Amino acid sequence: MDGIIHSIETFGTVDGPGIRYVVFVKGCPMRCLYCHNPDTWLMKGGETKSVTEILDDYERYKPFLKGGGITVTGGEPLLQIDFLIELFEEAKKRDIHTCLDTSGIQFRRNKPEILAKYERLMKVTDLIMLDIKHIDPVEHKALTGQPQDNILDFLQFMEEQEKTVWIRHVLVPGITLNEDYLKRLGTYLAKFRQVKALDVLPYHNMGVEKYEKMGKEYPLAGVPEATKEQAIWAKDIILDAMKEERHRLIEAGEFQP
Repeated sequence: MDGIIHSIETFGTVDGPGIRYVVFVKGCPMRCLYCHNPDTWLMKGGETKSVTEILDDYERYKPFLKGGGITVTGGEPLLQIDFLIELFEEAKKRDIHTCLDTSGIQFRRNKPEILAKYERLMKVTDLIMLDIKHIDPVEHKALTGQPQDNILDFLQFMEEQEKTVWIRHVLVPGITLNEDYLKRLGTYLAKFRQVKALDVLPYHNMGVEKYEKMGKEYPLAGVPEATKEQAIWAKDIILDAMKEERHRLIEAGEFQP
């Protein structure tokens, strides 16, 4: 099966454990104001590659991918779920660690045939890196153009499937750089035992040049970049809220450590 690919990185160091072969796919329904890859939103303009082509290319770099594997990101990989299933199934036959970097926005429980595809995909997915864009539903819609319901339900699905999840959260001044929102995020995450890691990523404006080349107005013009110090502070806020809420859940008999 073929996928519509934006680009491939052969030495990824921030897309899962170890050094990784990273496949960026085309297509995304989200319109995040801070997106630095607006050129992945539409399917058009991508390069068609087969599962075999990608995995054979992966093998060329395998000696250098220490402790790594293959990560599929985007865009939104779940827009091409049939391709993703075949890619990961074939990758596991080659004993390759598989990581899915997703927003979870495409997840649906109400259609059995779609849910079956997700269950099949989870059998061959070792790690999910899930982007939580905003914990507040109104602010989430303003930030991304999409509701958050399916994303949070996807996290619940990962819990049910007992799949390891790493949470990613982008810290944007004036949007997510807010102590109340950070505490609410930590409180929400506390009930998910499958959440094994948290990355708080400082917002940067590296996407400005792409917007200019595409003739688009940059949505966050004038918004300052977040600092590493702010990201450290924010992560501490989230983790402290998680610990406090988890302690409450344990005391109430609602969480087994």
